[in-house]
Amino acid sequence: MKTYILLACTLFAGLFMACNKEEVEPYDHPFFHIHMENQDTVMVRANRKDQVDYSIYLSAKRQFEPITVKYSVIAKGLEEGVHYQLLNTSDELLFSPGVFEMPVGIQWMEGPLDPAQENSLIIKIDNNSKNYTLGLPGPDQLQQQLVIIRN
Repeated sequence: MKTYILLACTLFAGLFMACNKEEVEPYDHPFFHIHMENQDTVMVRANRKDQVDYSIYLSAKRQFEPITVKYSVIAKGLEEGVHYQLLNTSDELLFSPGVFEMPVGIQWMEGPLDPAQENSLIIKIDNNSKNYTLGLPGPDQLQQQLVIIRN
């Protein structure tokens, strides 16, 4: 019995000694992405008349320099001033050190929709001053843009 206990302790100790935590490099791939409740396509009712902040997120370790993110808003079948109003005064967001989320504000308006049109608004992350990945890492670049469909 002593032999089995000694053998078990030796194996257990050997497993811990064999692990070298310095050899494992953590995954560190900074990226910017945009989503609503982890979805990159959302529906908005045609009669909605409120203000919504759609956030662009930085997923990275804490940064010590500001990062500028350029984005674009693409309307398909919607007209600014009739269906929506962009509240940001610039197409750039400044992520100051320690900031991981910045809003793109949209004021929704109750304008008539053309059913023959797509009636969508796309907020797309175009680039950033650090050349971090746009969208989730991987070939699909998911969450690089948020598609908002009015129905």
